[in-house]
Amino acid sequence: MKSPAKKKKIQAQCAKCNIEFRERACMKPGGAPSAGCPTVSAKGLLAKARREYQSAENFEFARQASIQEGECYSGRERKPYVKHPIKPRILEICEFARKMGYRRLGIIFCAGLASEAAIASDFYEKKGFEVASVMCKAGCVPKEEIGLSDEEKVFRGGFESICNPIFQAMVANYAKVDFNILLGLCVGHDSLFFKYVKAPSTVLAVKDRVTGHNPLAALYQLGSYYSWLKEP
Repeated sequence: MKSPAKKKKIQAQCAKCNIEFRERACMKPGGAPSAGCPTVSAKGLLAKARREYQSAENFEFARQASIQEGECYSGRERKPYVKHPIKPRILEICEFARKMGYRRLGIIFCAGLASEAAIASDFYEKKGFEVASVMCKAGCVPKEEIGLSDEEKVFRGGFESICNPIFQAMVANYAKVDFNILLGLCVGHDSLFFKYVKAPSTVLAVKDRVTGHNPLAALYQLGSYYSWLKEP
């Protein structure tokens, strides 16, 4: 009796693709795949994903997102075309929200970026949106409630509120926010927010305490000034 055939494991390795960019299977029909290419090895999943784009929930969202992508570049009528980006993310979010007919935005922010949240809130209100904003420390829940010892706090020897992304999500849900904008939530806290929020969400900026909230700075310099990060 033959043992049942094992299902082939799909292990995407796009980050390790060694095919010239414009010649890749994902970039042009008949393009070349590298090892682990999901374009050629995950045909069943691809068909399922393409069906999902046709749903009422996803079709217009995906369409407008791609239109917005194109509008972030100027001079597209020129041939040959050289990319010329013209719109910062804060404006791109505004334009996409308007395309989708959203009226109420949520700014979900870290206490460490309170001044940036105030600027962003004012910016979007002046663009005609209603804005609900929720800071991470909302709720004033002690860190002991989630099992932290005093030694595990940032400021030891006194009261310290947890970052409260589940509450932030619930407040945004209660306010019937159409589109949430994350600003500087910690690693893990952002994950919990995404888990509990109902409306679509995007990210204006992520927190990086060392690089001025520009985490790619460390990535770009892993071979030089940040090489110490690669040490065991």
